[in-house]
Amino acid sequence: MHLPSGSVIRYCLTAFAALTVFSLPSAAAASGQANFAETAPSADAQLVANWVVQSHDNQGLSFIVVDKAHAELFLFDANGLVIAATPVLLGLGIGDDSPPGIGEQTLSAMKPEDQITPAGRFVAGRGLNLAGQDILWVDYAAAVSLHRASDRKPSMTSQSRADRLATATTLDNRASHGCITVSVPFYDDFIRPAFEGAAGIVYVLPETRSVQQQFGIPA
Repeated sequence: MHLPSGSVIRYCLTAFAALTVFSLPSAAAASGQANFAETAPSADAQLVANWVVQSHDNQGLSFIVVDKAHAELFLFDANGLVIAATPVLLGLGIGDDSPPGIGEQTLSAMKPEDQITPAGRFVAGRGLNLAGQDILWVDYAAAVSLHRASDRKPSMTSQSRADRLATATTLDNRASHGCITVSVPFYDDFIRPAFEGAAGIVYVLPETRSVQQQFGIPA
């Protein structure tokens, strides 16, 4: 999909196939803050994105903020201008730290409480999973990736995952083994181009501690 300069597409929570195009000024982060355009981030998501822009913690790379509490993902360019936002599916387990050795377990062996999407700052890059599917590796050691809802998962069809992404509630978004799952068009239209030939930074917000503790953000 070709995007006009200075535009952002948001995949709506209530209509999986619907999208809205927002017109944005071409300059981003001129005020030292992330530009969320007309999206509505949580206070924690805004705090972390602003800190990234002000501290240059993204090191000149595109970055993603995943808000676990609200099951939402924001994709930014290197200057802190939001490119797109989307609902996501996340790990079934509540917590912020992957259990030791989880990346070596088979999916069928994982306990539900261990299926955690870890919080933190991750240098992410595109690669392939064991099935040869194109994914974005977030935490390779813990086998946590960002991938399409169509990719295979035991006991859940691609349609059922698409249905969960399309609902207005976040109560059904805790459904993965720990990976971050987005719609097929969102991955293909935004994630792949943003990480084409380059790494990026993924910030996964915590749910059991503060973002200040997680990322060392000054009070």
